[in-house]
Amino acid sequence: MESHNVNNSLNVDMEKDQEKAFDFSKRAQWLRAAVLGANDGLVSTASLMMGVGAVKGDVKTMMLSGFAGLVAGACSMAIGEFVSVYSQYDIEVAQMKRESGGEIEKEKLPSPMQAAAASALAFSVGAIVPLLAAAFVKEYKVRVGVILAAVTLALVMFGWLGAVLGKAPVVKSSARVLIGGWLAMAVTFGLTKLVGSHGM
Repeated sequence: MESHNVNNSLNVDMEKDQEKAFDFSKRAQWLRAAVLGANDGLVSTASLMMGVGAVKGDVKTMMLSGFAGLVAGACSMAIGEFVSVYSQYDIEVAQMKRESGGEIEKEKLPSPMQAAAASALAFSVGAIVPLLAAAFVKEYKVRVGVILAAVTLALVMFGWLGAVLGKAPVVKSSARVLIGGWLAMAVTFGLTKLVGSHGM
């Protein structure tokens, strides 16, 4: 009897450990998705501002283009995430009905609205970085330098966070994120400058 009780206690402890590990894994996935969303907002908005700035360097135009990029990107991310998670929601509901004969455990289901809001917020957090960097600098060349510095710092931070959450090599991951962000801004700036110089 005592041995049976010990085995039951061990099984309960193992189940609790598995639940904790699963919960941590889900949180890590959410955090990593948030970091990736913020990185998307950072790179796309900074690239858009650099591209527009290549042909029209006044602060108002760059700020408006960045703000438009933030709103459009956040809306796009939210809608995409909502549709994706709602599809997952429908699949899990159907599976629960098959397995339990119609009973649905709502607390175990994903929330499309929560996912959409989180995605939009993450994108906006990243997108606000180049906007804040450019907001108070009137001189074009200085403004570009400040944007580059702020974006570089944020890219390194997002790369480091993504590596830690994904258990990847920190230096390599940060370098990939940084070089990718620089490349996106350089290509956008260069192509927009080229097109603008030909009067298109």
